[in-house]
Amino acid sequence: MAKLKQHTKSEGTAHNAHSLNHRLTEIYRLLLARYGPQHWWPADTAFEVIVGAILTQSAAWANVEKAISNLKQARVMNPASLRKLPLSKLAKLIYPSGYYNAKALKLKSFVEYLEEAHEDSLERLFSLDIHRLRSELLNIHGIGPETADSIILYAAHKPIFVIDAYTRRILSRLGLNPSMDNYPAFQAIFMDNLPADEKLFNEYHALLVRHGKEVCKKVPLCDNCCLRKLCIYYLTNNVIDSRAHNLSLRV
Repeated sequence: MAKLKQHTKSEGTAHNAHSLNHRLTEIYRLLLARYGPQHWWPADTAFEVIVGAILTQSAAWANVEKAISNLKQARVMNPASLRKLPLSKLAKLIYPSGYYNAKALKLKSFVEYLEEAHEDSLERLFSLDIHRLRSELLNIHGIGPETADSIILYAAHKPIFVIDAYTRRILSRLGLNPSMDNYPAFQAIFMDNLPADEKLFNEYHALLVRHGKEVCKKVPLCDNCCLRKLCIYYLTNNVIDSRAHNLSLRV
């Protein structure tokens, strides 16, 4: 289980950093107590993590699993085999994940890059420091910040926090959304206020995804939420509902 420790900043921002670190710590502990360790990412190899990170774009994980199963049954879950496979056949195999033609091209782009830049060695690729690794991944067709960071965290096992729609939604409802509504700003909330711990970032992100899928949905199930005592959205709406109820009783 990933452990949290206090993280301090320079004078002038130390108090705010301590406060935010405390809130992030409390959120993590409540989520972990509710759901337990998530053991994410489910994959047999680092390469399978990368394939899954690409296929899960705009797709439910259950459908990604079907596509991955097809690739394994066809014995093409490796860079060399994917390069040799005709694009149309690859698209057919990953059909369950949706946007299969586009994703087939993305997978092809990655395995071609891996051969040209790193002689098909994920070990060589992952030996790069985080900034260079992220820069190279972002230059590959079809890999954006979320996919790149998923590869860095879950395949390369380097400490970077992945931001997705679930994380944005939960932070916003908790009142922790940054002034700038963009990926780097949301990422900085975690990266600047928690220790750079790969295991912590892995578990924390997986817990947020679980919570976003099961409770903090587009229409949230607030009564079932383990974070409601910290949640601005819940507290605000609960006060409004209570006032409305009291007014109705007076009429």
